[in-house]
Amino acid sequence: MSKIGFDVLAWSAGVSEDLLPIMDRLKNIGYDGVEFFIGAPDVSDYKRLGQHAKDIDLEVTAVTVVGPEENPIDPSPTVRAKAVERLKWIIDRCHDLNAEVLAGPTHSAFATFAQQAPQESEYDWSAEVLRKAGDYAAQTNLIITPEALNRFECYLCNSMEQLKHLLQKVNHPNVKGMFDTHHANIEEKKLDEAIHTIAPYLAHVHISENDRGTPGTGHIPWDEVFSTLAKSKYDGWYTIEGFTRNDVDFANSINVWREFAHPWDMAEKGFKFIQEMIQKHAV
Repeated sequence: MSKIGFDVLAWSAGVSEDLLPIMDRLKNIGYDGVEFFIGAPDVSDYKRLGQHAKDIDLEVTAVTVVGPEENPIDPSPTVRAKAVERLKWIIDRCHDLNAEVLAGPTHSAFATFAQQAPQESEYDWSAEVLRKAGDYAAQTNLIITPEALNRFECYLCNSMEQLKHLLQKVNHPNVKGMFDTHHANIEEKKLDEAIHTIAPYLAHVHISENDRGTPGTGHIPWDEVFSTLAKSKYDGWYTIEGFTRNDVDFANSINVWREFAHPWDMAEKGFKFIQEMIQKHAV
C-alpha cells in the first residue's frame, strides 16, 4: 500500500532535536513517514531522531549526495574506494534512523561535471560502487534508489533511460530506482513514458512541483503522473520534496534564491493533494 512522506529539507539539511516538533506535527497531519538528509557528522543525532520516529509510529526514508572527493565515477580507483566507504557510512546512518529507503544521486558526485557526455566506463564504475553498497545495504534490508537529476546538477543520469541503463548494470535486489517529478519536468519529453521506462525498477517517488513549491500549484501534469504510477502498480512512497531558504547554506548549495512556499503550507496542502490524487487514480 502506498505511503505519503515529507522531506524535512524544507526546514533543514541538518539533524538535530529542532526536528522533533516538526516530526510530531507531520504525524498529526497524517503523514506515514518523514525523510531526512544524511550529511551531518554527529552519529548520535541520527539515533535520537530514529528513536523518536519509532516512538510516534512514523516511518523513515533518507536522501543523500556524495561529493567529488568520493565520486563513484572518478577515474581513480582510490576515489571510487572512498565512495564505497562513504556510502557504507551513510547506510549505517540509515540504520540509526531505521530508514527503509535511501534516495538521492548516489551514482555520481553532485554538481561535479566532466567536459564530455557520460562514458560507458563511468556507468561501469558507478555500477560497481552501487553493487558493493547494495551488498552492505542488504544486511539491514535497506533499498538504495539512485536518482536521475536535471542536467544542471549532474550528467551521468538525467533521464529514466539513463537510470535504467545503470540499474541494469548494477543488477542488485537492494539497488532500485526513483522518479522525481521536478527533474523529470526538465529532462523528459513525456512523463508517462518516463514512468513506464523505470517502472520495473521503481521503489521511491519524490513529489516535487516544477518550482519546488506546494504540489498541485504549478504546471506538473499531476493527473498523468498519478494515473501512470497507478497503472504501473506502483505501491511505494510518495514523498514531498520541496525547498525553501530556511536553511541558508543548503539553499545556496542548490541555487534556491527565493521562497516558493511556506513549509507548513507545503506540508498540509501537499498531503491533502496527494491523498486526493491517489484516490482519484486508484485502479
